[in-house]
Amino acid sequence: MIGEIDPDGKELEALDRVVDFSGLRVLDVGCGDGRLIWRIGDRTESVLGIDANEEEIAAAESSVPRNLRSKVRFRRASIVELDEPTSSFDLVFFTWSL
Repeated sequence: MIGEIDPDGKELEALDRVVDFSGLRVLDVGCGDGRLIWRIGDRTESVLGIDANEEEIAAAESSVPRNLRSKVRFRRASIVELDEPTSSFDLVFFTWSL
């Protein structure tokens, strides 16, 4: 699916010019099926992906790559419902969620 949305890798290339994900605790709002998390997760300390769509969260949870299982979590929630302290994250980003 990643290749279908961003076949030339331009989205990740653009993000990499703006932020270095190395060691960051990331919140991905509107994470969908996790497509972007799979591309940045290996560089982060941790990632929490949230999405209001239960089917998307289920798809993401069922396809976590083995190498990311210890650092990636998913929750069905909107940003309004999220009860995590803001200090839990170094970076919050919204892609494809507005």
